[in-house]
Amino acid sequence: MDELELKDKEVVEESVDTPLDKNVRLMSPTQMLLRRFFRSKLSIVGLVMVISLFLFCFAGPLLYTAWGETELDKSGKTEYATSESTYTVDGVTYTIHQTTETHLVDNFLSSPDGIHPLGTDDQGYDVLARLMYGGRVSLIVSFMTVFLLTIFGVLMGGIAGYFGGWIDNVIMRICDVLMCLPGIPILLIISSAMDGWVSLGMMEENWRIYILMLFLTFISWPGTARLVRGQILSLREQEYMVAAEAMGYSVSRKIFKHLVPNVMPQLIVQMSLSLGSMILYEATLSYLNMGIKAPFTAWGSMINIITTNQDILQNHLYVWVPAGVCIVVAVLGFNFVGDGLRDALDPKARR
Repeated sequence: MDELELKDKEVVEESVDTPLDKNVRLMSPTQMLLRRFFRSKLSIVGLVMVISLFLFCFAGPLLYTAWGETELDKSGKTEYATSESTYTVDGVTYTIHQTTETHLVDNFLSSPDGIHPLGTDDQGYDVLARLMYGGRVSLIVSFMTVFLLTIFGVLMGGIAGYFGGWIDNVIMRICDVLMCLPGIPILLIISSAMDGWVSLGMMEENWRIYILMLFLTFISWPGTARLVRGQILSLREQEYMVAAEAMGYSVSRKIFKHLVPNVMPQLIVQMSLSLGSMILYEATLSYLNMGIKAPFTAWGSMINIITTNQDILQNHLYVWVPAGVCIVVAVLGFNFVGDGLRDALDPKARR
């Protein structure tokens, strides 16, 4: 037996003596999910976009302290207005050109420079600072809305799917009614009513956007409830639910410990996709002047400025374009993350 055959024999004997579990790399479900998620380039891009926005909005004001959200630039500016007038003497027409110099207190519509990296708006507020603080409002309100509607949708959908019968019928009919409500017109009516409450001192002005988003939560939970109900209708007949019934578990434990966790993958995907929709909703409300009022701001209200001043729309893009870019980045980022989670949680659905 030559030397090569002896080496092969030793390798075979060594592999036989090695346990199989030493040759297999075990991965937890979380590790498998993360591995599939980070395989997608769009998922990574979306995650980077979302993290960058959060750092910009929440860590940015800690670094950029030159101007605050409600701090006006009182350094002043000088405006020049040119006018002309004509008069005729002995048949000869003379034209006089006159320049008027006006000194203003507020430095509004200042072009981007070293003092204001993105310039100032029509009131004299720093655009970069308001972009950061406005992003906080948009992100926090959107996350709160998605969180609340998910909790309420899981609760109602879990009860409807588990009990069925007349309870299911009542909850689903409520969902049908809420899904038929015209959201934006009702929000306009509520906003008009809140104008009266603010004028009477019954409500703080800054509560407006939170009350509107709370109403939006109220009319948006049926979608989550229907998703949870459909999943539970199929899961409650599984063998482990029969075992839970035989062991005498309580209803709440069977629903929220054995059924709802199996619906979480779909809920996580829906929540990530809903965040983009809620940011658009909040931006729409602020754009329609139903959201945060001055001196505070949100991304939508920063774009609302173009509805009152066409000159800003055409000649001062630095005032409103950055807010629009942030909205687009936020929506795309959350959608990319949602798509990545959907592919990672259900790899069979990938084409």
